[in-house]
Amino acid sequence: MEKKLNILVIDDHPIILEGYKNTLLGADTDYFIEITTASDCDSAFTEIKAASQGNPYDVVFIDINLPPSATEKITSGEDLAMRVKEYLPDAKIIILTMYNENHRINNILKTINPDGFIIKSDLTSTELLLAFNVVLKNPPYYSSTVNHHIRQMITNDFSLDEKNMKILYHLSRGVKTKSLSNHIGLSLSAIEKRKNHLKGLFGITQGDDEDLLKEARSRGFV
Repeated sequence: MEKKLNILVIDDHPIILEGYKNTLLGADTDYFIEITTASDCDSAFTEIKAASQGNPYDVVFIDINLPPSATEKITSGEDLAMRVKEYLPDAKIIILTMYNENHRINNILKTINPDGFIIKSDLTSTELLLAFNVVLKNPPYYSSTVNHHIRQMITNDFSLDEKNMKILYHLSRGVKTKSLSNHIGLSLSAIEKRKNHLKGLFGITQGDDEDLLKEARSRGFV
């Protein structure tokens, strides 16, 4: 008798949802696959809570950029993934996202530690099935962009916290230092101290923001 796999797929684009469903249902597996879909944080959380009462999901595919909840403090796929960990602790989590910035990848790896992590620019139907099979049998599965980020991080002899990663990210997007407080939630003096600390870590004795960003890029932090 085939083993049943209960799958939840969360994405706010109907065509993408259909693509995921068709790919998974067309796979040559030893499982009977049943797929439920959700397109926003509210409907997804409703499915997660209901499944925790007796018919849990085995695998949950989660997009990061989703319409936020109107009633709960759930604003993204990252928040939903944490709810899955709480309500469905045995479920495998596969993150699919267009975000390929190093600080976002780093944060997802640290906070969610998903069983699968695919950047959508890497995604094909073959990649989706490969990730699915690896996650079922021997997780984790990371797509090439995620693996590249991990390799770059390993070559560094230090790591950066989320605040420092955000400083580098927003500087790389053209945000001026005087405006960083609006994006990071630190005072200007605290940001300046962190920038000086970053320059020290990168061995920059003299230089401006461009020199800092050049070194950060070469080390894979931006």
